[in-house]
Amino acid sequence: MSVISERVTTPHRERVVKNPIPWYTPRFWHGMRLSTWLSVLARNRFAVSFSRLHTASSITFFSAMNSLLAAVDQAVYSRRISQVEITEPPVFILGHWRSGTTFLHELLIRDPANTYPTTYQCFVPHHFVLTEKWMTPWTEKLLPSRRPMDNMAAGWQRPQEDEFALGSLGIPTPYLSMLFPSRGEAHPDYLDLRNLTEAEKSCWREALLNFFRRLTFRDPRRIVVKSPPHTARLQTLLEMFPDAKFVHIVRDPYKLFMSTVNLWKALNEVQRMQGIGDQQWVEEYVLGSLERMYTAFEQDRKLLRDDQLFELRYEDLVDDPMERMRELYSTLNLGDFSAIEPALQEHLAEVKNYRSNRYELPEEKKEVVRQRWGAFFERYGYDVKSEVAET
Repeated sequence: MSVISERVTTPHRERVVKNPIPWYTPRFWHGMRLSTWLSVLARNRFAVSFSRLHTASSITFFSAMNSLLAAVDQAVYSRRISQVEITEPPVFILGHWRSGTTFLHELLIRDPANTYPTTYQCFVPHHFVLTEKWMTPWTEKLLPSRRPMDNMAAGWQRPQEDEFALGSLGIPTPYLSMLFPSRGEAHPDYLDLRNLTEAEKSCWREALLNFFRRLTFRDPRRIVVKSPPHTARLQTLLEMFPDAKFVHIVRDPYKLFMSTVNLWKALNEVQRMQGIGDQQWVEEYVLGSLERMYTAFEQDRKLLRDDQLFELRYEDLVDDPMERMRELYSTLNLGDFSAIEPALQEHLAEVKNYRSNRYELPEEKKEVVRQRWGAFFERYGYDVKSEVAET
């Protein structure tokens, strides 16, 4: 039985999301250190719009505070954290944006054997060991209770993408395109890491490894992370964690396309520091990102053992989540599935009334998706005659 309902279909039209979250809600960039924030501004020639000066000023203030707190955190904990060993191979959830990675992440973290990076830990990865326990209780109300793009639960203790932690640590990431969206795509080479210099790759690896050590220092259980860009980084992740497990989820390409376009446009509106522009580049960005992502993934998946990769379709997960999770645990040897069944059933009961939006995709855009993503349709068995795209 499906656990997710759907809303009435409405004709597609271009939408611009206007301030879906309050002005006082922290943006991703409030978690940066001052050096990182100033470096990003300099790279974009300090092109902050007048209407965003107050936000940029608040980020500058808080980034200075982050630098101070990070220095204290480093002084107190760095030696102990450097000695941490990650004994449990991490589990990486892979898949394109809007393919159901968040839903899958929420299911996997019901297992008491698993831990995960929280929103706060990804927000301030450089000082959460020092500050999380006393900072989160009185700042929780600054965050919305639901994510504006899909109405999923939000909050400091909710699971978050480790890609945001890398950005706050000063590692270039495609997500920085949200800051100055009129400039288009940012750091495309950091999606698959293939064209980076060895020094750049080493810096990326060290940042992720140190973040995982900090997570393990706080909680030694098996780390479960989800970050769509990791789908294109399989080779690098295997070099770091040879015994890691990977769960790969896919979804109808038409639905991925429209939903991801709406996602980036919404995030660009909320996170931007300059005028939004026409955002015409977003559709090409979505099309190109999947192509680069799955070119890398299909090349690297042959490096995996049979017990390291489990693949599923979002539609099948929604239709029978308990059976798909049972298969996942069996394939990856993640432990006794019966031990987590009650927690999974409880969570599924809580989200059974979740509803996703649906939009018709114009035929001309369907044709573009068919032409550009034809290999994805064929590889994962999706029907090119599908009628509806969800957000």
